[in-house]
Amino acid sequence: MHMKNVLIILIAVLFLGCSSDPKPMTKIIFLHHSTGQAIWYGGVNRYVRKLTDKSDVKSYFNQYNKKNKTNHVITKLSFPNAKPNYPYDYYNIWVKNAGDKPYMDDPTLEMLTSDYDVIIFKHCFPGSLIQEDTGNPDINSNEKRIENYKLQYSALKAKMLEFPDSKFIMWTPAVHVKNNISHEEALRTNEIHKWLLNEWDDKGDNIYLWDFYMYETEGGLYLLDKYARAIDDSHPNRDFSGRISPLFSQFVIDVAEGKIE
Repeated sequence: MHMKNVLIILIAVLFLGCSSDPKPMTKIIFLHHSTGQAIWYGGVNRYVRKLTDKSDVKSYFNQYNKKNKTNHVITKLSFPNAKPNYPYDYYNIWVKNAGDKPYMDDPTLEMLTSDYDVIIFKHCFPGSLIQEDTGNPDINSNEKRIENYKLQYSALKAKMLEFPDSKFIMWTPAVHVKNNISHEEALRTNEIHKWLLNEWDDKGDNIYLWDFYMYETEGGLYLLDKYARAIDDSHPNRDFSGRISPLFSQFVIDVAEGKIE
């Protein structure tokens, strides 16, 4: 081959290589409090994470990106900043006080969807202390009752559907250990869990359920003692968190990549 032609081919190859676009970034945010933080750090020793902020979730994402040449970037945010994160709190911030400005320093969905492609949120385990229904449901009530939860979850679903270009992942409820909850409250949490899976959740939309409740309970009514920090502490322990963290991470990636309906 003539030397001139060889040079032309080499220049073309270099140009195409340099001009090829990198994988687009998928920006993901995880809204959480202490239970979510346990899964975020996974099995990382607490002293190590204080020194390095090492996280099993971030490590999983970094390894996945390197292996698959993807660009999924996940960050976390304590949300709401100064309150629990029960269904009422999300409803209050994202539906009742929706808009382009923060509510009580917390970002609305209008703000979050403008910055992130995937938004993940969860509930604190005291949300499982569900009281008996009154027969008078109130969407604006912060009382933990199935009748109120259903209204708030339904309003949240309608709100998330307003942002079809974004994806949302909601955890099913975190639950207490047996020592910290009554049998009746545990049954009501199980009821709302089943309602979320079988009635609230629709396939083919932009909302996805990650079944944290099932991992915690293994089909029972309580966070299993072997998965808790103590028999009277409903936070997940490090062994459980280390096992669940990669499962959570892969679920998020699968949602981001459109592998889950």
